[in-house]
Amino acid sequence: MGTNQSSAKHIVVAGASGLIGRSLIASLESSGHLVTQLVRREPAGERERRWDPNGRRLDARIIDGADAVVNLAGSRLGRLPWTYPVKKDILRSRVNATLTITKAIAACEVPPRTLINASAMGVYGDRPDEVLNEESAVATDGFLPKVVERWEAAARTAPEGTRVVLVRFGLVVGESGFLPLLKALGQLGLLTQLGDGTQHWPWVGIRDTVRAVELALKRDDVSGPLIVAGPTPCTSDEFMTHLASRLGRPRVLKTPKSLIGFTLREAGRELFLFDQRAEPKRLLQLDMPFREATAQQAIDRALRSPDFADIEE
Repeated sequence: MGTNQSSAKHIVVAGASGLIGRSLIASLESSGHLVTQLVRREPAGERERRWDPNGRRLDARIIDGADAVVNLAGSRLGRLPWTYPVKKDILRSRVNATLTITKAIAACEVPPRTLINASAMGVYGDRPDEVLNEESAVATDGFLPKVVERWEAAARTAPEGTRVVLVRFGLVVGESGFLPLLKALGQLGLLTQLGDGTQHWPWVGIRDTVRAVELALKRDDVSGPLIVAGPTPCTSDEFMTHLASRLGRPRVLKTPKSLIGFTLREAGRELFLFDQRAEPKRLLQLDMPFREATAQQAIDRALRSPDFADIEE
């Protein structure tokens, strides 16, 4: 077993403006860690440093001597439809950001010992009737599997001596991200069963997402793929039914697979219809306690946040 490193660390975070980044930074700073945020705009404070991932520019001195880099950078997948320019940006934003960081690590005099690089469950593709864990084969067909394959390959270019963890995030349930959109649809009575509703969604609560990343930072025996998903399976129909109930809105619509495929094409199939029953095998082996053991608990907690205070229950 690896050591459990508990002293204060210097951690550099890229992609800090999203749900995971904001939540992670708040948790790290509350634990006494020093966090430097990489931003593309002009830095607004002493804890921010500018970088240009599209131009693959990052001053190695920013990360030199840091204990770890957490790379969460990447454009949103929810920009629909997936036109060619959108798909190009989804891929390049992830690969360029990752290669920019690994190049900077290689240029450091004292390189970070750890790189936590975001990845996604999309690497597995559509896998009905399977239980997916870190040992499962990745898919070879589909846009998202190909994106994640190149994304993870970029992370593996980090120099020898830097531990690389590929965090394959599931569908993160929190107060921002995709849930506000579903809330808005629910208030209009437009929550729908997607296809036959039997496809599994690899959900995970935001608090457990942060806890998993922090565990990966602390444990030097964790490397390679790490699935970050909840411990209890949930189908899309179960997810939508509970959300509609909590919003006090009926779920009266059913959207056939054919219509989803026709209107949203590849994005509709891969984002909403892929069946991915995830097993967070490595996290369970590490005895990580889950604060939200079911998707229903994760939904309930997210809806109690201030961002959802206007929901009538």
